[in-house]
Amino acid sequence: MPDYTGQVTHVHASLTPLWWIPLLPLLGAATNALFGRALQRSAFGRDLSKRLHIGSFGVTLVAVGAMLGAFALGLANFVALAGLEPEERALYSFAWQMVRIGSLDANFAFVMDPLSGLMTLIITGVGALIHVYAASYMEAEPSYWRFFTYLNLFVFAMLLLVLGDNLIVMFFGWEGVGLCSYLLIGFWYRDYEKASAGMKAFVVNRIGDFGFVCGLALLFWGLGARWLDDGRYLSDYRARFIAVAAEARAGDGGGAAGTSDAPAGKPGERRAPRAGAKGYLTFTGHPGARVYLGIADAAQLASSPRPFGVSPFLRKEIDAGAHSVVIVPGDGAVIGGDGVEIAAIERMRVEPGKEVVLATVGSTVTFREIHDQLVIKDAGGKAFLKEALQSKTVWGVSLITLACLFLFVGAAGKSAQIPLYVWLPDAMAGPTPVSALIHAATMVTAGVYMIARLSSVFSLSPVAGGIVALIGASTALFAATIGFFQYDIKKVLAYSTVSQLGFMFIGVGVGAYWAAVFHLMTHAFFKACLFLGSGSVIHGMHAVEHDEAAAQDMRNMGGLRRVMPLTARTYQVACLAITAAPIPFFAGFWSKDEILWKAFGTENTGPIPGLLIYGMGLAAALCTSFYMWRSYYLTFEGPHARKEIKTKVHESPPAITWVLAALAVLSALAGAVFGFSSHFVGGHGEPLLEAWLHPVFAHADVSFQRHGLGLELALMALSVGGAIFTFSRARARYGERRSARWAEEERRLPGHRLLSNRYYVDEIYDATVVRAALSLRLFFAEMDRWIVDGIVNAVAVLTRAAAWVTGAIDRYLVDGVVNLVAEGTLSAGAKLRTLQTGRIQSYVYFLLGGVALISIVHYFLR
Repeated sequence: MPDYTGQVTHVHASLTPLWWIPLLPLLGAATNALFGRALQRSAFGRDLSKRLHIGSFGVTLVAVGAMLGAFALGLANFVALAGLEPEERALYSFAWQMVRIGSLDANFAFVMDPLSGLMTLIITGVGALIHVYAASYMEAEPSYWRFFTYLNLFVFAMLLLVLGDNLIVMFFGWEGVGLCSYLLIGFWYRDYEKASAGMKAFVVNRIGDFGFVCGLALLFWGLGARWLDDGRYLSDYRARFIAVAAEARAGDGGGAAGTSDAPAGKPGERRAPRAGAKGYLTFTGHPGARVYLGIADAAQLASSPRPFGVSPFLRKEIDAGAHSVVIVPGDGAVIGGDGVEIAAIERMRVEPGKEVVLATVGSTVTFREIHDQLVIKDAGGKAFLKEALQSKTVWGVSLITLACLFLFVGAAGKSAQIPLYVWLPDAMAGPTPVSALIHAATMVTAGVYMIARLSSVFSLSPVAGGIVALIGASTALFAATIGFFQYDIKKVLAYSTVSQLGFMFIGVGVGAYWAAVFHLMTHAFFKACLFLGSGSVIHGMHAVEHDEAAAQDMRNMGGLRRVMPLTARTYQVACLAITAAPIPFFAGFWSKDEILWKAFGTENTGPIPGLLIYGMGLAAALCTSFYMWRSYYLTFEGPHARKEIKTKVHESPPAITWVLAALAVLSALAGAVFGFSSHFVGGHGEPLLEAWLHPVFAHADVSFQRHGLGLELALMALSVGGAIFTFSRARARYGERRSARWAEEERRLPGHRLLSNRYYVDEIYDATVVRAALSLRLFFAEMDRWIVDGIVNAVAVLTRAAAWVTGAIDRYLVDGVVNLVAEGTLSAGAKLRTLQTGRIQSYVYFLLGGVALISIVHYFLR
């Protein structure tokens, strides 16, 4: 039996280099940044642009072409991924070595598995549709080229985030989307309000990012070592690499990869491998590391033998049997904790036809290596690395719980959860296509994706899961109630986005990771349709309202279905998808109800009862039905609020309406296609998306109570029935026959002032956090003025005083002595000069006198 086994990640080479996918949007951004202004001013494609009602054809061709190319590459690799066995669905692509310091090994590498593959298609597919839409919506924008530069750059960063093989590459993308959101939200930077909204988003996200970095550092440290009570630093596991026999997952129909296909012999008997039999060896850690087989001593290694392989290599054939392995990472890597840069595995056994993976053990930032360490078992079947991680505490708190909570702070900032949600409603100041791309389909879901990616870690802490679910449920309900009495159509959708993100966090918090990703996908479709539909409405309303705020105010709309029928129908389909009322079975119904069902039966939230999470989520869902249908009826039904609407407002150009139609189709069908389960008709089949994502979440340690189908259908009926009831209330109050004084009547409703002012959260933040920060700024300014500058100035005074003293010493003492010697020498020279008369007689007298003097002295001294 092998020393180590485990259901480690099986990887295959990608169809094309995966880094090509984000590269194309980056090239599009670079091209438009360098040449976009000239393209926009040129006559290239100008006539075609006018016929299509789009901006510069050259700029559009570059930006949309880059997106379509990225989608095509993503789709090709996704198809290749789908062709693999479920337990082997992971495509790997290494670009270059990035950081290698001690035990930290982070590389610019990419992996596409079922989760990142799905996210790639959402980002590039929905992103491409939004680019097409933006080409028409931003047609008259003077900085058209700059807008598409930012948009392509954003997609590049988002693709880095989801395809990155490690937390460092993810963090590059994480920060990149934060920067691009700042640029896009504040795109019209000459407007102070819009520039301030971009800055607000940037600052709030930086708060969250600090939590992300702290969580990353804790997790990295916790995977490798611990501090003992006596202050010593102890590595969990001395070896940096171990050979792991890759096991097939339960239910995949295969046995353990560390066992032989040969007939079983006597108990304890090891059968010799067949002559010429081959196995497979995989090593993707420390790219550039050389792997040698059969090295007997250091002298043999010093003779520069030919290596078996150079990392990374995948499923390379190796003779079956026992081998000794030497790994030389090089480049300053410390692999043993003692400065030794050579790792030895004394005995590695390879079974015929099976795969052995050289796994990295200890501190790491690579997702696969984190996952693999949690599933590796020793010869006794003990997951020793997982147990070591679970046993660690920091300040008396479980290290995993603390790391997960810090990571969740980062997720809350990026995905707009309480208390860091305040940036997202203000972000509606950016162009509407930005709202659809960033605040519906991509960036705001990054936090959900990060937790789903680390599901094997988060599932180890029920306390962290419970907190995530509770904050998600609180955000969902809180934001839904704010949506009741908003009048700006984009603000309604903004708070709806915050609320729906809360549902996704309920999903990952209760352990229903696939359901959270399912809602992420359906939300991308129906919320992009809603945002772009609102943009179509605003585009039309500018014909009668030239003030931006007035063009977005639903009190100035009404009856737009009669002049914008396609926009109205697509918006209506999206409302059906998000509310499941009055007709269920559209996209949001499947994903939302799956989350609520899992919350009802969860056993993964520690001290937080699942029933509480379910109740809050259900209430949020019912509120959603009310405020979304309110927005539909106030916008599209009833009388025109302005008589000019009938004659001046018209349907948007095809580049806008075709995109809306495509998203409406996805909003209608995606839920049934990916979420329907034969379980509902007496079968046992999993939903298509759950089966697809199962390899990613197979090792998340979660459990749910078992309930019958009857209870599930009853809860589903309760959810749908409640949504239909709130829909009927919205229709009665705001429908086609609504009162002409509906706005005045609404203002008299209890809680209207509180909700319309968004619970005064911004005012509270301004009075507390912002004022405290500004006061602290003044405090530090005074500290800088009186303490720092005081110290600097005091040092300057002391320095000048010391300079004066040293100057005086130099001037009066040193120079005085030097000058005295010089003057004495000159005086002596002047007196001695008088002795030289030029008379020979005088010289003879001096000579005789000197001889006489010497003789007398010599006489007396004898």
